[in-house]
Amino acid sequence: MAVMAAVAVPQMLSGLDRSRARAAARFLAARMTAARTYAVLRSANVALRFVDDRTGVTFQTFVDHNQNGVRTSDIAADVDRPLDAPARLPELFPGVEIALAPELGADPVRFGSSDLLSFTPLGTATPGTVYIRGRDGTQLAVRVLGATARTRVLYYAPRARRWMETF
Repeated sequence: MAVMAAVAVPQMLSGLDRSRARAAARFLAARMTAARTYAVLRSANVALRFVDDRTGVTFQTFVDHNQNGVRTSDIAADVDRPLDAPARLPELFPGVEIALAPELGADPVRFGSSDLLSFTPLGTATPGTVYIRGRDGTQLAVRVLGATARTRVLYYAPRARRWMETF
């Protein structure tokens, strides 16, 4: 029984790490969908802001209060206010972070030169990708399409060296 446990436990832990990474990607995609829904229902620009500091990447949702879109300067001036508290994936999903494997690039949050993923009242969004890495090296991407603001979760298949759709 000890031999069977020694074989089964590492496999189970690896599967748990992959499940956490996939759940984190789905969670982030759901937060993006919720921000889009809020923007459409309230006829206001809404943005998810990603901030990379020495402890990792935090994200938070902001709403536009002066009808010029959510802007970093307006957030700093407390004009565009937060809808929720800042969140970090490792606190919600242990072992999972917004990060990118070095062989795939350096920037895990890609929305052009901005750290804001903006949604408009018309249901469109800033196109871009947020990359998520699990403890076991599982690499996922949450991609947002600009015209429809639809989110897609992709995973990286190292053997094929390509991104594949998960669901």
